[in-house]
Amino acid sequence: MSSMVWAVILMVVGLALVVLEIFIPSGGILGFLAISAVFASIFVAFTSGGTAAGVLFVVIAIIGMPSAFLLALKWLPRTPIGRRLMLGIPDEDEVLPDGDPRHHLQALVGKWGTARSAMLPGGAIQIDGQTFEAVSEAGSIEQGEPVEVVKVRNNRLVVRKGRPTTAADQPDDILSQPIDSVGADPFDDSVS
Repeated sequence: MSSMVWAVILMVVGLALVVLEIFIPSGGILGFLAISAVFASIFVAFTSGGTAAGVLFVVIAIIGMPSAFLLALKWLPRTPIGRRLMLGIPDEDEVLPDGDPRHHLQALVGKWGTARSAMLPGGAIQIDGQTFEAVSEAGSIEQGEPVEVVKVRNNRLVVRKGRPTTAADQPDDILSQPIDSVGADPFDDSVS
């Protein structure tokens, strides 16, 4: 066999050992062998193929070693060992602490209460006997007016004034109803 064939074989073995180093915990032994095989490949290429072949193998090593390493890291999570090593991305409920007020506040969206103080635009509201900080969605709300919780923003309730409506309060003609009661708010950022 030609010396250049040995140089190619050593380069392939070195790059394969880089990939194996990621999958098999060897304490750096496979990494050392990979670097040794790549340097031996470059040495053989310089001695048997000349300067052009040697420089070509140096370029292959400079590009190939990091590429093999990154490719192995990309494959690792898909392997059985990688799935055990790497945890999945947690969702928001797993990251938030158990006592986080956002869980409780989100349950209040859609409920009705009364303004405990004048809201210019911030103030206090009372829902089911509990007092919460809130912000008016638009305009000011006088003390004692009924309010509806429409969303939670920055750990504060966002409310709009109004009163709870019943089926008897709704007119039969859809054109005589306010636009807010017919459909979604077109300026609401939370609606996608």
